[in-house]
Amino acid sequence: MIVSILFSIFILLKFEIRMKLPLFYKPDINSNEKDVLLDEPTSKHIVQVLRMLAGEQLQLTDGKGNLFTTEIIDDNRKKCRVSILQQLEIPQPQSKITIAISPVKNNTRFEWFLEKATEIGVAEIVPVICERTEKQHFKWERMNSILVSAMLQSQQCWLPKLSQPVLFKDLLKQSVSSQKFIAHCEESNEKVALTSMHPFNESIIIIGPEGDFSKAEITSALTCNFIPVTLGDTRLRTETAGIVAATQLCIH
Repeated sequence: MIVSILFSIFILLKFEIRMKLPLFYKPDINSNEKDVLLDEPTSKHIVQVLRMLAGEQLQLTDGKGNLFTTEIIDDNRKKCRVSILQQLEIPQPQSKITIAISPVKNNTRFEWFLEKATEIGVAEIVPVICERTEKQHFKWERMNSILVSAMLQSQQCWLPKLSQPVLFKDLLKQSVSSQKFIAHCEESNEKVALTSMHPFNESIIIIGPEGDFSKAEITSALTCNFIPVTLGDTRLRTETAGIVAATQLCIH
């Protein structure tokens, strides 16, 4: 037991030291290859913005828990090439938290939610289309790039999974988490404070649109064993509610 704890501390300290190097994202790293060719945007940032040269070290992550310490062997600003020196596997957080949240009309506010949820440590984000969700075009690639930037900024190696938008009724059918919550604004004696719940290893919470869920949606969720919860005493915007829920579940 003591040996296991000491080993975990050693890995975390080693990880902290390593993470002081510049960190970049490359999803398709093949650990069996000695050299890695970086794409043009990443190469330009390394060579032109950071002015790094051959012989200097940087780090790469594939967003799946792998951290690679590398050395620049060709500082070409369009095709920078690095050599893998070391690979470290970063353990995935024990609690897998999924936030299913209605997109909001203001994309900037929703993008803010994505950024902060990633920094907090949410494992998956599911945009859910409810009856009162305002129609909009969901730009998955842009939204996912925000997750990548937030992951790198917060020095993490696990990229949250971003799903394509799903209908509320389909989400209820597809959800297999061991613990399921729905945060709604209707008056109800059944609602409990989310902070009073002990999170399981896998939890999902649904956050509704600005007009809240319909009564029919709430009834359907309860029928599917979702627990009705409150996030506090004040009425929150959708994106704020998402962050409060993420915080209460991830940092419990």
